[in-house]
Amino acid sequence: MAIGTTVDLFIVDDHPLFRQGVQYALSSEKDLVVIGEAASAEEALHWLENTSANQEPTVLLADLNLPGMSGLDLTRQLRRQYPSIKVVMLSMHENDAQAFQALKAGAAAYCSKDIKPKDLAMILRRVAMGEYVINDMIWENPKVAGRVLSMFRSLPHEVATTPDAEHLFPPPSERELQVLERIAAGGSNKEIADELGISTQTVKNHISSILRKLALSDRTQAVLFALRRGWIDPPDEIRKTASDGTVDAD
Repeated sequence: MAIGTTVDLFIVDDHPLFRQGVQYALSSEKDLVVIGEAASAEEALHWLENTSANQEPTVLLADLNLPGMSGLDLTRQLRRQYPSIKVVMLSMHENDAQAFQALKAGAAAYCSKDIKPKDLAMILRRVAMGEYVINDMIWENPKVAGRVLSMFRSLPHEVATTPDAEHLFPPPSERELQVLERIAAGGSNKEIADELGISTQTVKNHISSILRKLALSDRTQAVLFALRRGWIDPPDEIRKTASDGTVDAD
């Protein structure tokens, strides 16, 4: 973050006094500017939908336990629709399990609501610069947090078995699933294009979109991920082998 750059903040909490308290606590921090607030995740999303891209907040400060859509669900939605917005998750009590859930959902920081104003201000600045702050250990070693997050997001094999996987990695579109099914069957880009009646470049575009959505690096990983989630059926050869008991289709 360049010197003189302001960090635009948006606060989401169902308690008006807390929202006002945060604004007051940060009022002496000239580089931290609260540009909006909301009492729920739904209200926050409505605000963002009616705001131009150049007026979006740099950091969104959200309570984990919001009424209706939770702070975790809001974070997942923001990751899909507004990936440039960093999320700082707040909770009444610091909890390792909650911190991990926040990390999985895409939050850049997690801390308890009893944090000191100066510490919160420092976290907001660090998050705005692209760092991650999850609990005290990573607060002292912000580079470790980035590596942990990168490793976590590069292992969808394990993540695919968790209940939150569909929120972290939403299913590809119907056409993208058709492409994945044909990749699973061994089709080349040209063969897939001919079968679906689209161009080879369009097939490549679909594959790039799939890899981006699932945070993967190659098409084989994408096929395996889709098979584990049940998004596509195994090709006939795999299904037959699995029924013979020689290969685990999962």
